[in-house]
Amino acid sequence: MRAVLAFICLAAPVVAQEGPATFSLPAGCDAYLTVQSESCQVDHHFACEGDTPGHQRRVSLDEGGMTYVGEIDRETQWISSFHVLSDHREQLEADPADPASMTELMEAGVDSYDFRTLSDEIGTTRYVGQDTLTGRQITIDGVTLDETTYDITAYDADGTEVWSSKGREFISRNWRMFLSGTGTVTTPEGEFERSNRPVEFIYPGEPGFLSSSPKHGCGIAIS
Repeated sequence: MRAVLAFICLAAPVVAQEGPATFSLPAGCDAYLTVQSESCQVDHHFACEGDTPGHQRRVSLDEGGMTYVGEIDRETQWISSFHVLSDHREQLEADPADPASMTELMEAGVDSYDFRTLSDEIGTTRYVGQDTLTGRQITIDGVTLDETTYDITAYDADGTEVWSSKGREFISRNWRMFLSGTGTVTTPEGEFERSNRPVEFIYPGEPGFLSSSPKHGCGIAIS
């Protein structure tokens, strides 16, 4: 489930410009991909001057504006995350027990992980899970993706389960990133289904690149 969670320290604020224009990145940052997804979300993938080689950043927006900002490394580890709606930040703890590895997933077909994130707002969270290639490829908007299954559980500092999720996602071997799919999330309040598959991949110079507005599935009431 690495596509769902993934804070970056920016040199300037990230703000959406007025009107039907584009999302504005800080100086020194360049975007290379915009992804419009089916559940009223648009993601912009970018890198900034001074970033560690292989690191990628992502900002997500819904109809109300920015919801998430994150940074991953070449192995898709969640280096840092800022969850805007809950106003909390998470930072990957050094020396994970079992680091997440996209290389292992692509070469062996399966990758387990066991790592912790540190947060001043919510404390320590431990994530344990596994990603597995299904062997199936799917092409969306001209981009070929590998399908995965995932199984992840989050625990608080006391070892109490906070939530778990199972489902299917996708990886891009070229971009070395996970992309959302479908799944079931279980919390103490019950279960709910999530589906946020990509619909469009938009590149620099194309209409809609760095758009500040999601296009698909917006305004739909969810029970």
